[in-house]
Amino acid sequence: MSLELLGTFFTTLIAHHFLRMALLAGCTASIASGVVGSYVVVKRIVFISGSIAHSVLGGMGLFLFLKRTYGWDFLEPIYGAILAAILSAFLIGWIHLYYRQREDTVIAALWASGMSLGVIFISLTPGYNVELLNFLFGNILWVSHVDIYTLLGLDVLVLALTFIFHRRFLAICFDEKQSALQGIRVKPLYFLLLSLVALTVVLLIKVVGAILVIAFLSLPAAIANTFTQRLSKMMLFASILGIAFTLIGIYLSYILNWPSGATIALTTTIIYLLNLLRLKK
Repeated sequence: MSLELLGTFFTTLIAHHFLRMALLAGCTASIASGVVGSYVVVKRIVFISGSIAHSVLGGMGLFLFLKRTYGWDFLEPIYGAILAAILSAFLIGWIHLYYRQREDTVIAALWASGMSLGVIFISLTPGYNVELLNFLFGNILWVSHVDIYTLLGLDVLVLALTFIFHRRFLAICFDEKQSALQGIRVKPLYFLLLSLVALTVVLLIKVVGAILVIAFLSLPAAIANTFTQRLSKMMLFASILGIAFTLIGIYLSYILNWPSGATIALTTTIIYLLNLLRLKK
């Protein structure tokens, strides 16, 4: 029966354009998340990444409010997400580098304020705001051609910066003080790394939503880290896992009639937990 369902799913995938678009979006986002998520896991900045992920709701809510209220159609919510993510990354980086004793509290405040502003702006926005649920929990089945082009552009930028700065990122991920002694400019590189995290968060919001994005950013890389200690292999494996989890999640959401973004995130989490049981043995 499962083979029959699988055959039906692939037939439906070929027949329906929106499913192919969803899979393309998931693959595009998985590549960047596998690369940047590996840095996040190795650097141990998952909490910082979570704050960035949730603070983007403020930017999305603001742009949606301006778009609906004043008719500024060029202000797509995803552009507000990019702006909010970059600003949050720089603010968190500044706090981390110069105000270490307040870091956790301020990051938590940024996390809460971003989500609060997003909900407030969207509540003030005229019309039925179904987009709020899409941003919170993801709706990969509604991905458009414009979204794909935006995701591809961000993907290329993330991968290009990673290729150029990989060795220096690697150095600061493992030992910031030693990197500074070697003449590496740690502070600008840390800001750049957080900016890459911010861009990747925006990529993943289209796939699993803002609330679930942190799972998809960190867990494939965490699983990959249990199989290899070499960062380049970890990035490749994490990207492949992200693509696989996207495909499995879309398939399960199809046969179970569940929300796609939540199903992808749940699939990722379950496989991560099963992998932990493997390690325990």
